[in-house]
Amino acid sequence: MMDAPLLPLFILLTSLLAAPILFALPERAARLRTAINLGMAALKVALVGWLSIKVSQGVIYDLRFEMLPGLEFKLQADPLAILFIALSAVLWLITTIYSVGYLEHGPHRARFFGFFSLCVAATVGIALSGNLFTFLLFYELLTLATYPLVIHRGTAEALRAGRIYLIYTLAGGLVLLLGTLGLWVLAGTTDFVPGGVLADVVAENRLAAQLLFVVLIGALGVKAALVPFHRWLPIAMVAPAPVSALLHAVAVVKAGAFGIMRVVYEVFGIETAQTLGMTAPLAALAGVTIIYGSIRAITQDDIKKRLAYSTVSQVSYITLGVALASPIAAVGALAHLIHQGLMKITMFMAAGNLAEGLGVKRVSQMDGVGRAMPGTMLAFTLAALGMIGLPPLAGFVSKWYLAQGGLQADQVWVIALLLGSSLLNAIYFLPMLHRAWFRDAAPEGTGAPGRPRIGWMLAAPPVTTAVLVLVAGSFANAPFSPLEWTRFIVAIEYQE
Repeated sequence: MMDAPLLPLFILLTSLLAAPILFALPERAARLRTAINLGMAALKVALVGWLSIKVSQGVIYDLRFEMLPGLEFKLQADPLAILFIALSAVLWLITTIYSVGYLEHGPHRARFFGFFSLCVAATVGIALSGNLFTFLLFYELLTLATYPLVIHRGTAEALRAGRIYLIYTLAGGLVLLLGTLGLWVLAGTTDFVPGGVLADVVAENRLAAQLLFVVLIGALGVKAALVPFHRWLPIAMVAPAPVSALLHAVAVVKAGAFGIMRVVYEVFGIETAQTLGMTAPLAALAGVTIIYGSIRAITQDDIKKRLAYSTVSQVSYITLGVALASPIAAVGALAHLIHQGLMKITMFMAAGNLAEGLGVKRVSQMDGVGRAMPGTMLAFTLAALGMIGLPPLAGFVSKWYLAQGGLQADQVWVIALLLGSSLLNAIYFLPMLHRAWFRDAAPEGTGAPGRPRIGWMLAAPPVTTAVLVLVAGSFANAPFSPLEWTRFIVAIEYQE
């Protein structure tokens, strides 16, 4: 029986210790590398399932040690951490299967999977961080671990994308470091605590607290792709499809959104953030990002770039729900952390299959691909309709709660925003579906889809996640559904 404080550490080590082993394996050791990847990913899912049950029963997991006087490295497993770590564990397993199939004959597989494992370890560390200092350490590890994945192909375009990615994310990390120091000076602690740690100091240090809020949200807004810090994300789409899926659904943008949740709920506290007058500007920024990302997506012919701008828009639903300072909107925001991950990873894996199997990389090339790859395109279709907000898919559940939360907060403009966003989603997704299912393929030799050349390790993962999109929406009220777990979290964060 594991000692209680050590279970989060063991979960972290499943991917952290796998990385050096994967780096050391020769390229020809494909079977052993696959066994280690899948074995560790499956073990992590099992351990996270066990941890989730224990946390739901009220068990407290807290592991810490002092690195500097007054500054602790701290891991804790609370309900909010479980939400993010469950997403990363399940999608890591699915993405690992997909990556093995995608890179079956590619170069530098040892390097890819080594950094892939480090990336997941950093994401798990972010989820389990018990204070902003520990969060910062894993946040920067995530930046460094994802850079080699972005430039994996080694082309001039990939290297340029990697440079831009580093400039944005390292700058954001530096600002986050300044914010962490500011928090420590202002509050004397960097701990994450439901209700926040700044309530007692705001009265005498209002301006300093407001400045700290701007610094922390600005720093986290880089990875969360809030306008105007979003530019790196579409450029990074030069990376292989599994990396794009990881960036958008599991790791980087979700790390930013998750950090915003921690800062608003557990550094400031939602009441303190409202008192400081910071939630309304944050909601407005999220609204601008939602519309801007959707408008830019409409004009993109490259499939992955269209999906990238869609992510810019969709991830800001999470920030919007947090900033509305409404318990119902918070349920929608937290649920969307999971739902958007499921939908977007489905779409990126499907896009990867189109590129690998048919050579289709642009929307203008999608004529007839639904008949050429029906399973892949059915998965893509379910995810796209979910993004638009069609019931009973997962995206509808998120938008429904965000809309109700807008009414609860007396912010009627949120309804118009969500309707406008859904309309824009339809404008850039439905033409893709129309081309795939209702147009005939171009004549042979003019760019028409040929016979697909993908195996089950590429075909099965997007279908699996598409089924999860349907299940998460259709059975939203089931025990241990993402929606039920978010209600559990909101009751804690709003101290209901």
